[in-house]
Amino acid sequence: MQRTDTKKDLSAEKTPKKSVDRRVRKTKDSLRHCLAELLKKKKIQEITVKELTEMSDINRGTFYLHYRDVFDLLEQIEAELMEEFNSTLNRFDSEVIKAHPAKIFDEVFSLIKKNSDIVEILLGENGDIAFMNSLMAVLRDKCLSDFMEDFRRNDNEHFDIYYSYIINGCLGIVRYWIENGLKESPYELSLITEQIVNDGVRGFVNKQ
Repeated sequence: MQRTDTKKDLSAEKTPKKSVDRRVRKTKDSLRHCLAELLKKKKIQEITVKELTEMSDINRGTFYLHYRDVFDLLEQIEAELMEEFNSTLNRFDSEVIKAHPAKIFDEVFSLIKKNSDIVEILLGENGDIAFMNSLMAVLRDKCLSDFMEDFRRNDNEHFDIYYSYIINGCLGIVRYWIENGLKESPYELSLITEQIVNDGVRGFVNKQ
């Protein structure tokens, strides 16, 4: 009799866990969405837990189960995005990046489209400069450094200047894409970006 009860208890524990996981994800998604909406109107320092939880219809106790404060919420969102970004870049080796940059741009733009609500904020006036600097450093180290190796060999002294031009150009493309409703597919945008970057690199290298 006791064994049967134990089996029932164990079985009962499994189902609620899945349900809890779904509820937690739903809660976090709601808070993320509301934070993104509030950041369109004000800086992170001006947002309170009270207005965020009221907007998302979540009680403050539930909020504090997952986050210390609004800053912690944004930091966790950024950390998840950075982890996804790193994971995407790490799937490509340097040879693929140099030969077919559109492939990695396609993956990056797909990730941006999936997270466009937060990316739009991070690129805007209420964005996190420190996070954007970290993101650009990752792009430099894991993507553009390999792709622009020929240019670095020919003119290492001016590599940082050209890198800055390329990375800010890519950010400008992303801003334009989001502001205009993501009309192009990630693949279409990747081909456009590849052509712009390729033409620019070849132009500089050929002048050396």
